[in-house]
Amino acid sequence: MASKSEGLRLALAKLSPQAATEFSRLFDAAMDRAYTEALWGAAYLIQGGCGDDSFADFRVSLISRGRDDYERAVAAPDALADQDFDENARFYEGYQYAVSKGVGQAVGASVARYAPHPAEPAGEAWEESTEFFKAAYPGLWSRFGAQ
Repeated sequence: MASKSEGLRLALAKLSPQAATEFSRLFDAAMDRAYTEALWGAAYLIQGGCGDDSFADFRVSLISRGRDDYERAVAAPDALADQDFDENARFYEGYQYAVSKGVGQAVGASVARYAPHPAEPAGEAWEESTEFFKAAYPGLWSRFGAQ
């Protein structure tokens, strides 16, 4: 992930200011779209706990895996059970810094968010219980919760 992050930073730094700003806007929109209770519950189950900062790292890592993995996870978080990804890359913090640094280098300054981050995650709140996780995330429960 460190190498992937550095590659992204370098690529973003070479963009025009307009293209870098648009990338930043799209990145923020993807982070906001993944800010859902359903994904947070999945992250909690995968990690064995997940606070605000860890959930941001989880969403960043999800974006880093590409559009297909991202779209499947946003649509159906239990689909993460079938995705192969390195344990250390599930909650990798550095990718978001690669975006802000690369965009900042291209623009010459930090870029403000296009829209405020949502105050609350979208969707119905999940419940921290074995019964809930087994029912809501059967694949993830088999892979991470039953251990």
